[in-house]
Amino acid sequence: MSGKWNGKRVFHIFVLVLVGIAVADLLLLRGEDNERVGENRFSWKAALADQLGQEVLDVWLPAFSFAGQNGAQAGGLLQDILGQQSPLLAYGLEDGSDVDGLQTESGSMREKFLLQEGVSEDEESETGDALEMPQTEEGKLHLDKALQKKLQEENQTGRGNGQESAQGGIQGNVSGNGMEMAQGETAGEDAFGFVKAQVRSQEYDWSYYQDFDALIKGFYAVDATTEASPDQMQLDQLLGKDLTIEKNPDVPQILIYHTHSQETFVDSVPGDTSTGIVGAGELLAQILREEYGYNVIHHTGEYDVESRDNAYSVSLPAIEQILAENPTIEVVIDLHRDAVLEGKLVTELNGKPTATFMFFNGLSYTKAAGNIAYLENPYIDENLAFSFQMQVIANEYYPGLTRRIYLKGYRYNMHLRPRSLLIELGAQTNTVEEIMNACAPIAHILDMELSGAGASWRQQAGD
Repeated sequence: MSGKWNGKRVFHIFVLVLVGIAVADLLLLRGEDNERVGENRFSWKAALADQLGQEVLDVWLPAFSFAGQNGAQAGGLLQDILGQQSPLLAYGLEDGSDVDGLQTESGSMREKFLLQEGVSEDEESETGDALEMPQTEEGKLHLDKALQKKLQEENQTGRGNGQESAQGGIQGNVSGNGMEMAQGETAGEDAFGFVKAQVRSQEYDWSYYQDFDALIKGFYAVDATTEASPDQMQLDQLLGKDLTIEKNPDVPQILIYHTHSQETFVDSVPGDTSTGIVGAGELLAQILREEYGYNVIHHTGEYDVESRDNAYSVSLPAIEQILAENPTIEVVIDLHRDAVLEGKLVTELNGKPTATFMFFNGLSYTKAAGNIAYLENPYIDENLAFSFQMQVIANEYYPGLTRRIYLKGYRYNMHLRPRSLLIELGAQTNTVEEIMNACAPIAHILDMELSGAGASWRQQAGD
């Protein structure tokens, strides 16, 4: 055989070999008695594992490996191999490159996942080799057109105005003021010129959201590349976790950083970080320190100067080091700004134009690759509960200020602490003023969550 052996040719040959093995397994062994399925039965899976090594199978063919370990019937082998879980098949080696190092976590497959993590979160990326799906026609990866339009319409109209109680599980404020009471009963301005909401404008009827579909529809935007599981997204689990902390101003408890430090706004001054997302992070840290008494570290390291796509993997060692040096940190916030195809993410709060924001969660799961072991997150349940509870507080005290919680497929460095939060604050079309005006309500919502003061669901349960 002549010609260069490229990755695509190797891929095709490998698939043919697998199909041959599966067919042989079916023809030779399918008719045997179930009693013979066990230690006395010859297993092609076991033989192949002996030849190639279990670690290779675990990476190349997790479904195949799983079937071998659990004594699965041969009849389901072909389906398992070709139809379900193989990240290699999902990727398809479309770039035609050779595949190497797949047997270790430091190999190329892990690197592909880490690269895609950055590309996937970044709507503005022009990289076309997404692991789980092609680009949209606009060359954007974050939001598809229909979902983008839905979120923008939602932003323009606001949510939680007391008008959807009949079908949306929302009860209007007892005073009946709806959106006019977005800040509830108020006190005077704080040191930062912000008027905090003192009472809820609305409360949820949680019986309505016991239904999974109602829960997803009411609170989440789920990217087409992943899917939410009813086992994972249970209301009792989301509301039941106690994520309050004991405030201690003597030691660092909150870390704010920016995976994408170069993100700016429509009127940001080039070269002036105080007018970009880093400036918003500094203001948020200042409010948390001076108004609420938290000890906050604001890390201003830059990890996206050369490439945005690799920013998550580049920033991870630095964030791990900060946490190792400051083990008292309990809350980790990665502050971003979003990118939209059109329009502006803004509402009015306290009579001021204020950027809306969105909580963002990674599920470490894509439809193409399944559960991504390379991007394991032991705190995913806590992360989901943390963003959900903050979303509830925001909707009850400041209706229309937040967008739906966005669920996407990768991890986004949210595995470092149980209270990890990724916030998309405004977008590139917002002004610096609108962004800065949002920092005070974010700080108030966070304080209500960490102190337990905003937990209406606990009070309802206690009643």
